[in-house]
Amino acid sequence: MRELYIKAYGKINLGLDVIRKREDGYHDLDMIMQSVGVYDDIIIKDTENIGEIKVETDRFVLENNKDNLAYRAAKLLMDEFDVKAGVSIYIYKRIPVAGGMAGGSSDCAATLKGINELFELGLSEEELRERGVKLGADVPYCIMGGTAIARGIGDELTKLPPAPQCHLIIAKPPVSVSTAYVYGRIRPAEIEKRPDIEQIANAIKDGDLKTMASLLYNVMEDVTVGDYPIIKDIEKVMLDNGALNSIMSGSGPTVFGIFDDEEKAKNAVSVLEKAGLTEQLYLTEFVN
Repeated sequence: MRELYIKAYGKINLGLDVIRKREDGYHDLDMIMQSVGVYDDIIIKDTENIGEIKVETDRFVLENNKDNLAYRAAKLLMDEFDVKAGVSIYIYKRIPVAGGMAGGSSDCAATLKGINELFELGLSEEELRERGVKLGADVPYCIMGGTAIARGIGDELTKLPPAPQCHLIIAKPPVSVSTAYVYGRIRPAEIEKRPDIEQIANAIKDGDLKTMASLLYNVMEDVTVGDYPIIKDIEKVMLDNGALNSIMSGSGPTVFGIFDDEEKAKNAVSVLEKAGLTEQLYLTEFVN
């Protein structure tokens, strides 16, 4: 039996714009994605149970759930390459579930990479990304990771230099948001304020943390916050306690705050803990 351990990193959006709804039902997006130090642990083992794909997590049981992205990732590659062995996948969750941080896509990406390595399939990162987009729009980015512009449905990726390091608070309130629900309510033609993705990218290239932070914006927040005002409550705590900026990630409801001072960040974590606004709270950093 062989065993692999992989870290599946979550992501945040330093900028997120929804350009238009496409005829295929997806939306054209313009985003800057950033990997962060909140990750799921993925343990992948081969087994003697030929053809069996078994997926479990510490949060809820997903055994042989064919809708689970990790299951689908394993099946896609094992079917394509006619892998005869079975595989067991265990996921220890830290990335907020239904939180706007691509947790499912990240687990899927890690599984694709793990199956590729475990069974020595020889696929390049680009070839894995080509397969990953069949499973989810965020999967190609999660395979690549780091700092990147993402366009199209999120699969047209342009690598950027690493974003300037900072102290980062990730705060998930005790609510969950359906991505489909948010996309169903957003009206791209009616959006009045949009992020300047090129200017954010330029600030990243210049290593200018304060300018980058000042430009953060997510058009989805205008939709989500109406139903979940706790998002603004969390942002206010961060801003009142020294954050350079604080916005929602993805379709939410997870909020992040960027700090250039570690003590201020630690103090903001303490204030958030005492306020009881979060069910998951991390002090971390960017990962590249």
